[in-house]
Amino acid sequence: MRIDDVRRLDLGTFVRPADETGTGQPRVEAVHGYVVRTPAGVLLLDTGLGDAGPETEAHYRPRRVPIDAALATAGLTPDDVAVVVNCHLHFDHIGENPRFAGRPIVAQRRELATARDATQPDYTVPALVDFAGARYELLDGEAELAAGVHVVPTPGHVAGHQSVVVECADGTVVLAGQAHDTASQWSADVLAARATALGHEPPLPLPSPWMERILAFDPRRVLFAHDAAVWTP
Repeated sequence: MRIDDVRRLDLGTFVRPADETGTGQPRVEAVHGYVVRTPAGVLLLDTGLGDAGPETEAHYRPRRVPIDAALATAGLTPDDVAVVVNCHLHFDHIGENPRFAGRPIVAQRRELATARDATQPDYTVPALVDFAGARYELLDGEAELAAGVHVVPTPGHVAGHQSVVVECADGTVVLAGQAHDTASQWSADVLAARATALGHEPPLPLPSPWMERILAFDPRRVLFAHDAAVWTP
């Protein structure tokens, strides 16, 4: 695999209301998925914005790119996808999962349990989680899906969040999902992890508990679900 074997997909946009941005202004946010041509076939990370009902539609005003059209930009069709990985199971990441009935969907066990938890009815859209033909491959932590393709838990946004690390011949790519919303937030977390090595004295920020594991892969690029910016070392 090479870095060029990792392709970003445009899956749509939504408008985050002003009371959620912290800026006093609404903000248009992108939804990205990714495809990777791995030794075990094409991997698809996330499938786009689902329909969470009229209230959510009015709140976020989403505009969707159908998965067929998104995959076509990478010269692929849904039939080419061998495995789906969801960074987590919120509605804006699993919208077209039912298109992949019968194919493995990789998720952390705790994330699927949360998505099915009747005490958290607003967590996700049940019809996009347990649809006819849904076939989950559940993980309890880190796993290697194919040679050089790792799933690594990256909790924070939700407890069951996971990211994909792709070791390529010309460098490692991290598909971070929503481990952080933006590349700048990721950069701040990296600096927190490196603060002591940089010679800084306490008090210091605490990095995410998984950051050292991600940095051990020596990533050349980190890509995000809601930010088109790319982190590089």
